[in-house]
Amino acid sequence: MIVLEDLMNNSFSITVDLEDWYHIPSVCGSPFAVYRSVDEFFEKWDDKYDFLTEPTKKVLDLLDEFKVTATFFAVADIVENYPGLIESVVERGHELACHGLHHTCKIDPETKKQLISNEEFEQRTLLAKRILEKVGGDKIVGYRAPNSLVGGWMLDSLERIGFKYDSSVSVNSLYNKTDSSLSTVSSTPYFPIENGLEVGGNRNLVEFPWAYYHNLLKIPASGGPILRFFGAPLVLNGLLQSLRRGHTVFYFHPLDISCAKFPSIGNNRPFYWSLKGKLVEQRIRYILKKLEDIDKICLRDYQGL
Repeated sequence: MIVLEDLMNNSFSITVDLEDWYHIPSVCGSPFAVYRSVDEFFEKWDDKYDFLTEPTKKVLDLLDEFKVTATFFAVADIVENYPGLIESVVERGHELACHGLHHTCKIDPETKKQLISNEEFEQRTLLAKRILEKVGGDKIVGYRAPNSLVGGWMLDSLERIGFKYDSSVSVNSLYNKTDSSLSTVSSTPYFPIENGLEVGGNRNLVEFPWAYYHNLLKIPASGGPILRFFGAPLVLNGLLQSLRRGHTVFYFHPLDISCAKFPSIGNNRPFYWSLKGKLVEQRIRYILKKLEDIDKICLRDYQGL
C-alpha cells in the first residue's frame, strides 16, 4: 500500500494536450487518416470545426480551482484557427510547449519508420516553436510528439533547434509507439542516449516519460484515452506508484471533458470519443483531489533542466 506521506518529497506535472478533434490520426495527418493533412482538411471541410474553445475554458477554470499551474502542449496551427485561445492559456500563467505544427505523425504507427526527413522535421518544428513563442512571449523549451509517436532521431533534432525537454515516451506492456525497446526506461526523468531513447545520455535534453502501473504487466497510466476508457482508479494507482519512483506526468485533453458531439468522420477508430464529457471531468477532479497535497510543477521548472 502506498502512503501519500511517503511521496511528499516527490513532484508531478499536470500536462494538457491542446488539440481539436480533427487533429487525431483517424482524421488527419497519419497513413490511415481521412485527410492527408490539416491543410487539406480545411480546404474540404465546410462545417463547424471548433470543438476546442469551450472545453479549454473549462480546463482553465478547473486548474484555477485547484490552484494548479500546468504545461500546455499546443499544436501550433491553433494560433491561426482559434484567435485568442492560446493567449488565454498564457494569461493564466501556464507553461506553453510544442505539440507540433499540425499534429502529424513523424513515424509510422505500424513500422515505426520515419515518415519525414530529419531536415523537414526540424524545419516544421522550428516554425511551430517560433509561432508559439511569438504568441506566448516566452521561449518554448518543451515538446510532445503528436500521438506520442517518437523516435530517438527526433530528440537529436529537438536538441539542435533549442528544446530542453521532451515528454512523449510511454513505457508499457500493451503497445510501443517508439523506435526503441525502452528496456532501460522507467517513469522517471532521464537523459536519453544520442539517436535513441534508452537511458544513458550526456546531453542538454531531458525526457519526461509517462506514468505506468506495474503489476504483472506495465499498464499505461498517465491519463488521456486510458483515463476515458479504464477510469480514474487505474490512473491514480499508476500515478502513485510512479511517484514513488520519482517525478512523473499526468495528462489529458480539453476534448476529454467536452459534452459536444464531434463530427462522425475518421478511419479505424469509431469509438475513440465514445466516453468523454462530465464523466471524465469527474475523474480528473477525483485524481487532482487525491493528489492535492503533492507538489505540482510545470515541466520547465523541473530541477534537472
